[in-house]
Amino acid sequence: MSKILLLEDDLSLINGLSFAFFKQGYELEVARTVREAEAVWADGRYDLLILDVSLPDGSGFEVCKIVRQTSKVPIIFLTASDEEVSIIMGLDIGGDDYITKPFKLGVLLSRINALLRRSKDFANTELCSNGLRVEMVKGLVYKGDTLLDLTAGEYRLLCLLMQNPNVVLSKEQILDKLWDCQGNYIDNNTLSVYIRRLREKVENDPGRPQKIVTVWRMGYKWNVVG
Repeated sequence: MSKILLLEDDLSLINGLSFAFFKQGYELEVARTVREAEAVWADGRYDLLILDVSLPDGSGFEVCKIVRQTSKVPIIFLTASDEEVSIIMGLDIGGDDYITKPFKLGVLLSRINALLRRSKDFANTELCSNGLRVEMVKGLVYKGDTLLDLTAGEYRLLCLLMQNPNVVLSKEQILDKLWDCQGNYIDNNTLSVYIRRLREKVENDPGRPQKIVTVWRMGYKWNVVG
């Protein structure tokens, strides 16, 4: 049974999601403030987090930053805002998905299932290429002997690229594999942010990338050097 932590202060939404998650076989724990979420996170183990962005004492972004110091657990943000800058910020600090209120329950459940499935898919092997080593069981990435600090999104993007060496992956393929969104809310600019940040961490010269190569009008590929 997957265990989910929900950070939300709307009682009607909490009650609705609690019933729906129970029917889906999920175990749900609820926090109504940022402080409460930080406390239960420190004491528990969860398979996925759903964080409301606007809380009485702060933002779900704050909780995400704390979680990402020690874990790559999947994170979905809930918010009433669909502004692009907020979406990019949430994904850039380590969020995996972003859904705006009001939303359809079936859409949220589909994205939860997709993230849980992908989380398991990314945890069963080791990848080595271009001087990088990914220990997928532990969720760790090394460049030589140096442990890299990657967000969850950056980590999954790197794994996807490395699992398809010298293969051009289109934007649509990447979004479908990692976010199940078909480009509906993560646009070219957002994906470019992920690529840029990942290059800064894995390339020897991010300004002249040799590992993550852009193929004009086609997409990106993991270019195996040597």
